Amino acid sequence: MTRQEALELLHSKMQNTNLRRHCYSVEAVMRALAEKLEGETESAELAEAWGIVGLLHDGDYEFTKEHPEKHAKLMAQWVRDLGEKNEELLEGIESHGWFHEGRLPKTRMQWALYCCDELTGLIVAVALVRPDKKLSSVTVESVLKKWPHKEFAKGVDRKQIEKCKEKLGIKLPDFIEISLKAMQGISDDLGL
Repeated sequence: MTRQEALELLHSKMQNTNLRRHCYSVEAVMRALAEKLEGETESAELAEAWGIVGLLHDGDYEFTKEHPEKHAKLMAQWVRDLGEKNEELLEGIESHGWFHEGRLPKTRMQWALYCCDELTGLIVAVALVRPDKKLSSVTVESVLKKWPHKEFAKGVDRKQIEKCKEKLGIKLPDFIEISLKAMQGISDDLGL
């Protein structure tokens, strides 16, 4: 599956602009994490797969929001129906819904998705309280300043993000920096 095919699938299944922007954010961060974690060897191919997983991870949300046990499984099935056979990619998408079954990620790609998904929401929340509402004015320090305030972006599971050190070997400030830079790189697509 190419990125263009993934994007067309996402747009055919998801109509909400903000949900699409969330998917774009996670895609950008997943690509950056693939490059960081997997090094230069085959990084373009890996970054593509990781990016597609990020792009499509929530793509079935509008169909499954009332049935969380089906979340991400439906998207993985749609991707299979289009002929995709890469099991790492398919399972990567599907892993996003595993927490509804009490299951945890298994691979580095899946842990990257698990950790960065929540962080993208926190970064957007920090941007939205900035005077200019722009990602360009967000810094790692401004995210960390909001971090201990649980009432700020209270839906964000900080413990999930904090797994970045244990599961990915990336300290929290570095994880925020990688994610923030990736999102700043597509700020026009995010409207921020």
